[in-house]
Amino acid sequence: MSSAPPSGKEPEAIPMVEARLAGSAKVLVDEARSQDELRTKGFGEKEGQEYVLKPYEALYLLHTGRLEVAGKKMTFDSMFELLLKYDRNIMTKFLVYRDLRSRGYVAKEGFGFGDDFRVYERGEYEVKPARYVVFGISEGASITAKSFAGAVEQIEKMGKEAVAAVIERRGEVIYYKASKMRFAQNRHDTSIVKKDDGAL
Repeated sequence: MSSAPPSGKEPEAIPMVEARLAGSAKVLVDEARSQDELRTKGFGEKEGQEYVLKPYEALYLLHTGRLEVAGKKMTFDSMFELLLKYDRNIMTKFLVYRDLRSRGYVAKEGFGFGDDFRVYERGEYEVKPARYVVFGISEGASITAKSFAGAVEQIEKMGKEAVAAVIERRGEVIYYKASKMRFAQNRHDTSIVKKDDGAL
C-alpha cells in the first residue's frame, strides 16, 4: 500500500443518496435502488430488514457531497458532532476510511482490533477475501508493544497482512506494514567455539 498523499480523486460514481437517522444515530437507507448502488461499491450492510451505513461511511458520503439526510439540514460538522457522542474515535476512523477510499480501496468493518478495517485490493471486493487489515493510530496515542504485537499476530493467523495507519496531526495518513519477527534463541554452543579456528 502506498504512503503517498491522496490524489483527491473520488473513484466511486455514486448518485445522491437519501438517508434517515434512527435511534443511537443509526444511518439508514430505505430506497432499494440506492441500496443496490451502495452495495456494489462496498458501502453499508443489510442488518435484518434495514440497510445501515456505518458512521464513517455516512461521514464520507456527506463529505463527498453524495448524502442527504431526510428532513434535516445536516452538514459534515453537525453530523460529526452527533456521531462523536456515540463513538469518541469517529475522527480516526473517518480519516483512515477517507484516505483508503481516495486511493481506490474498499474498506469494511474490521475484526475488533481497535479502529480497524478489512481492506480489499482494487477490483477484488466481492471477488476475493480482504487482503489487509488496516488499523488506525493517531499520532501520540498510547499503545503498548504487547497489544500491538498481539493484534499483528492474530491478523497474520487469519492469513492477512497487518498495516498500521498512523494519522499525523495535520490529518495525513501514513501506512506502515507490520509483521511479527521471530528471533532464534541464542545459545552458547561449546562445540562451535572449539571449531572456530579462523576459517570460514
